[in-house]
Amino acid sequence: MTMANSDIKNLPEAYYEPLGDEMYRATRATMSPWDRTLQHGGPPTALLASCIEAHQPKNDMRLARITVDFMGPIPVSDLKVSTRVLRPGKRIELVESVMHADGKDVAVARGWRISFAPDRVKDIGLEAPPAIPEEQEQAFFEGLVDWGYGEATEWRFVNGAYNQLGPVDIWARLRIPLIKNERLTGLQRMLVIADSANGLSAELPFDDYMYVPPSINVTILKYPVGDWIFMRAKTIIAADGIGFAEAHLFDQEQIVGTVAQPLLVIGR
Repeated sequence: MTMANSDIKNLPEAYYEPLGDEMYRATRATMSPWDRTLQHGGPPTALLASCIEAHQPKNDMRLARITVDFMGPIPVSDLKVSTRVLRPGKRIELVESVMHADGKDVAVARGWRISFAPDRVKDIGLEAPPAIPEEQEQAFFEGLVDWGYGEATEWRFVNGAYNQLGPVDIWARLRIPLIKNERLTGLQRMLVIADSANGLSAELPFDDYMYVPPSINVTILKYPVGDWIFMRAKTIIAADGIGFAEAHLFDQEQIVGTVAQPLLVIGR
């Protein structure tokens, strides 16, 4: 499916509509490329992280790592999220957020919040991203139409392409906020994009193989600044059908985090 950015119309106002009492309604912007009734992993990851951030926040602590385990398919439906502190601490604490749908736990997130202080140490090992390319046609994977998640994001390739196998370098910008009537944050931007690492850097044809990531782990060096996220992603697969995808994430100035996903790779 090929379209110009000007052709993207009728997007929802956000990925989720807040319903109150820790309830949210998923919109078509969360839609998986493989099943219109299910969500892509990116928006739920960002929503769970936002709930962790908002739960008993501390001004001198921020999220430094989040792991989300997908307990099963996440429907495009009404969801409830419950959050608690598992391991309190003054410098390091662990917070858990669980997503429920249709009476089941569908995703469990655990995030480590770590204390920070300006100029505690000097910057070490920072990398800079490449420049953002000019606007590109949004040419989604062959045969893929009406893909809510894909349409809600603007994609610009530096290296690679939708229908080209192998590692990829790509810039992405969300077109809508995560939660209706709430400002889109840097953390939300990077996490909505992060779960795309395995799909964008696929090493085997989607017509012949499925990639199932049961989990995603994102280590967060800093919260991104600006609208754009750059991802440098690759996938490695063993002959027994287990693989992993990994990626480095950047804002327009520097590296901001890493992504790791285990994969079940199986023929269709």
